[in-house]
Amino acid sequence: METGTRWLSPEQQVAWRAYLLGTARLMAKLDDDLRRFGIGINDYEILVRLSESPDRRLRMADLADRLHQSRSRLTHTVGRLEAADLVRRTSCTSDKRGVWAELTEAGFSLLEQAAPYHVEGVRENLVDLASAEDFAAVGRVFDSVSEHVGQR
Repeated sequence: METGTRWLSPEQQVAWRAYLLGTARLMAKLDDDLRRFGIGINDYEILVRLSESPDRRLRMADLADRLHQSRSRLTHTVGRLEAADLVRRTSCTSDKRGVWAELTEAGFSLLEQAAPYHVEGVRENLVDLASAEDFAAVGRVFDSVSEHVGQR
């Protein structure tokens, strides 16, 4: 029966399943590694994005967009980070409806402690397992995916 569906070839199916399982295991491993610092991978990404921003702060809406998270999920996560004194929220003076998420000194200090350990985990569990060419190909593929999916 012809359905018009473009089924994956056996080789594509193997690659797809390897991607799903590998990504799930990698993210779980990186998350587990960061738990020794009292944060998870999503918390870490928030701290990184804030640390890389001017004045170590971003508007909450911009942060949600950069992390591809819903605003309600980000609000909940930032609330936990705020309770731990890693992030603070402040009102945007130019737009009374806007809210800044700012990295605190304690948050920056924690990031400085966790980052070397996290980067080593990324290297050990992903980067060093691939040739430079294969790793560059992964980057190109996911740049294409981001562009394609972002257009929808």
